[in-house]
Amino acid sequence: MNPLRTLSVDGQVAPLFVVLFGLLVVLSLVVLVRSLRASEQTLHEATNDRQQRLLRDLRAMWLGSTVFWGAWVSGPLGATLAFGLFSFFALREFITLVKTRPGDHRSLLLAFFAALPLQYLLVGTRAFDLFTVFVPVYVFLAIPVASALAGDPERFLERNAKIQWGIMVCVYGLSHAPALLLLQLPGYADRGAFLLFFLVMATAAAQIAQELASRWLRRRPLARQIDRSFSWRAWLLGLLAAALVGAALFWITPVNPWRAAVMAAVAGGCGTLGDLVMRALKKDAGVRFWGNRRSVTGAVGLLDRVAPLCFAAPVFFHFVRWYLV
Repeated sequence: MNPLRTLSVDGQVAPLFVVLFGLLVVLSLVVLVRSLRASEQTLHEATNDRQQRLLRDLRAMWLGSTVFWGAWVSGPLGATLAFGLFSFFALREFITLVKTRPGDHRSLLLAFFAALPLQYLLVGTRAFDLFTVFVPVYVFLAIPVASALAGDPERFLERNAKIQWGIMVCVYGLSHAPALLLLQLPGYADRGAFLLFFLVMATAAAQIAQELASRWLRRRPLARQIDRSFSWRAWLLGLLAAALVGAALFWITPVNPWRAAVMAAVAGGCGTLGDLVMRALKKDAGVRFWGNRRSVTGAVGLLDRVAPLCFAAPVFFHFVRWYLV
């Protein structure tokens, strides 16, 4: 694959486009054939649920891939705006499932209409030093101040912790994804979109491999009350899958295959652990998925789709910026 590294940006984009959408077409045909066969016989209820879930996941994959390439074509500005909208909808899903009071309205206005746009403005202006501390320092302090000014002390710590947690995951974490587009690395100028593609593929590979491994292997759940499918063996197989995908895609990165495999394993591992955390939050909220109804993805909640990326993107961004390149 080394000759692929010598191609221009357009020359590298073409095979990625063909491979990604080619796989989606093949997968769609397989799902279509299975659906036609299923319609000819009476399905068990559990099998029918799996079939419906597979169709919803497929629609979400098509939508996500189309949005990704649309953001790619529109450039860093379009991608930053697209992820800003994702953050807005994800934060809305999160907030609607946590208990708030009228005294939180000021904090919520601050989160949606000040913290979120300012965070993405810092991304767009490449103010990375301020961008990495804006939410965990300044917004972290500003949210409880706004709540205190409302004069409502009931469950004050709990309410503010939930709002701060939502901002950290949905705004701070996800904003690191478009930041990769604008990251200028020595000898790798104007190729940040490849890093974002690399991150998404590694995170998705780890997630899919872990789900498949949890079905094939004898289950030894690590956190039975949260997720019966999560085990160390399945998690490690997810890391291995991410590493293999990363090594195969090293030619779109500024590093060699071994370092690319490490980068992908770090991203995939953080993403799957982050998904486990979000499952715990859903258990606490008493819902099966974020949004608790059909959302803009046409499947489950948007936050269910981007949760692994929210945890993987910050670690991957700093890993690339400070340790590997």
